[in-house]
Amino acid sequence: MPAYRDTERGTWMLRFYYEDWQGQRKSKCKRGFKTKSEALTWEREFLQRTNFDLEMTFENLVKVYLEDIKPRIKYNTYLTKKHIIDKKILPYFANKKVNQIKPSDIIKWQNELTVFKQDNGKPYSKTYLRTVQNQFNSVMNYCVKIHNLSKNPAHSVAKMGKAKGKEMQFWTHDEYREFVKHISDKPMSYIAYEILFYTGLRIGELLSLTGEDIDLEKRTMRINKSYQRLEGKDYITDPKTEKSNRIIDLPEFLCDELKTYMDSLYGYMSTDRIFNITKSYLHKEMDRGSKLSGVKRIRLHDLRHSSVAYLIYLGFDVLQVAQRTGHEAITITYDYAHLYPSKQKVMAEKLDFERRKENENEDSED
Repeated sequence: MPAYRDTERGTWMLRFYYEDWQGQRKSKCKRGFKTKSEALTWEREFLQRTNFDLEMTFENLVKVYLEDIKPRIKYNTYLTKKHIIDKKILPYFANKKVNQIKPSDIIKWQNELTVFKQDNGKPYSKTYLRTVQNQFNSVMNYCVKIHNLSKNPAHSVAKMGKAKGKEMQFWTHDEYREFVKHISDKPMSYIAYEILFYTGLRIGELLSLTGEDIDLEKRTMRINKSYQRLEGKDYITDPKTEKSNRIIDLPEFLCDELKTYMDSLYGYMSTDRIFNITKSYLHKEMDRGSKLSGVKRIRLHDLRHSSVAYLIYLGFDVLQVAQRTGHEAITITYDYAHLYPSKQKVMAEKLDFERRKENENEDSED
């Protein structure tokens, strides 16, 4: 269909008809193109997406994919998917036609990501590479199942990375106390890590907290949202799962520390975020504290592991710990039970003690 010169604006425009997904005839008007060629390219790609032509580019497939899944998943999940696609997949496949992506193209992409070095000189972790791979597969599987692509070419290639990371790491309570002493010169860092260790919050849950979420009189904390920063923008979304919505009780010492910190905030409103920082800041403080204290460096998320393991070590019921931390299934919480030293010896000694009591009772009755 022809493009028209918009004499008033000095640009090019389109006006054409198409059939929507219900088979209804619709009109479309689009203005503001710098050239006639740009206008016609936009029209061709629009019609390819509307009619789902497998000759479309991978970039246009992604637009259809994201549009279809967006209403079906949590917004923070959508943002994460889009970020991975934009940064790690589109730069390699954007202009490839969907039906012309070959296994050899995927291998070249995998190789580039596998040897890529980040700003810190380190490669991507194997679990992150697997996450990226799974996202690529998800887009192509969508095309196979919904839009009749004959085969996902990724199925002919071994997946990069691996599903499970290194053995779960954690800090004992003593290790944590040694670490936190060395970042206590920065009150915000200190209280942020205190909350992470003694509540087991996820990083996004911590960074979304506002004054309205803290009741110092009742000593409770409400978790009902999560914070993410993607591509320079802040997003407040629903928490990870339904069970992540929860109210937890706080120890008195943590309430005292929170009150001291919040009283020190200048011009603070109860609707403001308590920690106006990002995950990157916490990473840097983890590096600093680990170096100064000599405590082994663990991942930020491992603080959650540390919190759960410590509560189980103290003897709290796994179900109660799962409710406190917002685990979707109790089986997740059980995975942490092995982290502290075994209490098998203590159990055996307890059994001995109980048997001796029984024998003594029987002897006294005789």
